[in-house]
Amino acid sequence: METASVDRKHYPLLKPPTYDLIMASRQSALTDFLSSHNISAQQIRDDYERRVREAAQSENAGEGGSNAPAPPSDPDAEAAAALAAADAADAAAEKTRKRKRKEEAAIEKIKKAKGSKGGKKQKKKAPGSDDEDDDDFDILDVMYTKAAPLPGQFENCEVCSKRFTVTPYSKTGPEGGLVCTPCGKELAKDGDAAAGKKTRKPPAGRKRRQVESERLNGVAVGGAKTLQQLCIEKVAQYHEDVDELGELPEPVMLRLAEIFAKKRVLNPKTVKLFVRPDSDAVCIHDAAYLEVEDYKGIFAVAPGLKKLVLRNACQLKDEVIEYMMEKCDYINFIQFYAGNLVSDEMWCRLFQRYGKQLRAVKLSWLDAAFTDDTVQELVKSCPDLIRLKLKLCRKLTEESIVALAGLTNLERLSLQTGVQPSCEAVVNLVKSVGTNLRTLSFEDFLDIDDTVLAQIKESCSKLEKFRLSMNDVATDAAYANLFTNWKNPPLTFVDLSGTRDVDNNNPKGPEEAIGLASAGFKALMEHSGSAIRTLDIASCRHISLEAFLDVFGSGKTYPNLESINFSFCSSMDTSVVASVFRSCPSINKVIAFGCFDVTDVVVPRGIALIGVPKAQDAIEQIGTGIDVAEALGRMVDVGA
Repeated sequence: METASVDRKHYPLLKPPTYDLIMASRQSALTDFLSSHNISAQQIRDDYERRVREAAQSENAGEGGSNAPAPPSDPDAEAAAALAAADAADAAAEKTRKRKRKEEAAIEKIKKAKGSKGGKKQKKKAPGSDDEDDDDFDILDVMYTKAAPLPGQFENCEVCSKRFTVTPYSKTGPEGGLVCTPCGKELAKDGDAAAGKKTRKPPAGRKRRQVESERLNGVAVGGAKTLQQLCIEKVAQYHEDVDELGELPEPVMLRLAEIFAKKRVLNPKTVKLFVRPDSDAVCIHDAAYLEVEDYKGIFAVAPGLKKLVLRNACQLKDEVIEYMMEKCDYINFIQFYAGNLVSDEMWCRLFQRYGKQLRAVKLSWLDAAFTDDTVQELVKSCPDLIRLKLKLCRKLTEESIVALAGLTNLERLSLQTGVQPSCEAVVNLVKSVGTNLRTLSFEDFLDIDDTVLAQIKESCSKLEKFRLSMNDVATDAAYANLFTNWKNPPLTFVDLSGTRDVDNNNPKGPEEAIGLASAGFKALMEHSGSAIRTLDIASCRHISLEAFLDVFGSGKTYPNLESINFSFCSSMDTSVVASVFRSCPSINKVIAFGCFDVTDVVVPRGIALIGVPKAQDAIEQIGTGIDVAEALGRMVDVGA
């Protein structure tokens, strides 16, 4: 049988043991022949060395003449050598037979595996046929396949020759090798085109995830998108190809900036789209990719800036503020988020430079600088400040709360400090600035008590938005007193989330309710129900079911209420949600995380129900045309 030659270059990916096994299998006929004649590798090697020695002796004899002595002959030694050679030959033959049996077993196993693959029977081959001669090459192919790189290993793409990491999803190329992901996609497209197949539609799950994302953002999907929305999405999709946005309205520019920030594509190239020489406002919602020179470019192009919003301004440094003060003379609104590289000295210079004209200052997440001394300079240099927001400025203490009492012209005040000020300092602040306040926000003021609520009722008479969140000291009686006969007009925004008793071992709370409970909630809706648009009472767990049903009961109407957050109000059930649908004609978002008694809800069109268990079915009903009356009619056991 003619032995086919196997070169390592034809199977470069085979590991050495596999290659040796293949080579041994190809030489099995020669091995059998030598074994049958008692010829071993040692014997062949000994014969070769003997012939070399004889050739050397003959050469020496020719040079030295016939007088050179011949090597002595020893019959006993020759007999011992012959016996040793015979033993070595027998041992080699036995070793060869063992190796051959192992090789045959391995080959037979591979044949069986190949024959049973896919459950198909292997075609019988006639003895002596050409197909029989190809068995060894089929076996080599199987071995080659099994020796392919494992997931996590590196491989060169068969098509583009680029090195890539093998994954369980790596595709096989035309020649049997692996291909990288881009080449695999191109091969799949070519295959579909050649077969005349239609492009696969995206799976339904992908669309559902998009719907879920919009739902969590409070968007109830119903009907076709507007032309403006489609254009905005198209511009955001091809942002790399856009050279100029032109004269777009400011709301459209702001929307595009938000989308660019969400997609994390606001970079030194795209930021130029939102800066024009005639711009008086620049809002960069994600400035993480901007460097010092990019900031300077903004001020150089638009020196007439009045409003500057920079969020996530990680590279905002002193030299940027210095350059802004040189180029821009009309700044009256600044909002910086995470500008931690600006020093206290530069903050003070900024307030001194623009102090007389500044109307709004919003600073958040300042850890390295901005101390109580800086706040005192702010109060001193900016007497006409209308808006002030200081959120999570870690170095501020109660001294800053005391100093802010000097800003008597404030209309918007939002505070979230790293330390807890005393009730006395907060009461004095409200007493000093409360007369003109339209927005009052205290976040995470854990120690505020009933005296602060009493002072708010006495001093504030123009509030539109009110937030007092994460407090476990003020009582329900104080909230009820605040909203009863309050001279302040009805509120449009209320956030009292997290105002509750924190003792989880007593779910019903103490006898004197802590935080917003039933009496305070009723008084709130009685006072502001006619105008309120956004209501957040998440984690106000002491509001009873009876209070909810009374507030949203039959005959009650809240025409402007658009969004409400009931999350983790343990007494909530399906009947309350149904009552909200009935009594709030403008409602578009209801959040009810952790309300496990809310079940079997049928959601009317235009409303997003968020956080309810098994809300998947409700999502599919959005946009089907079901009105409130029909939805309530389909709901069972809800008191409708």
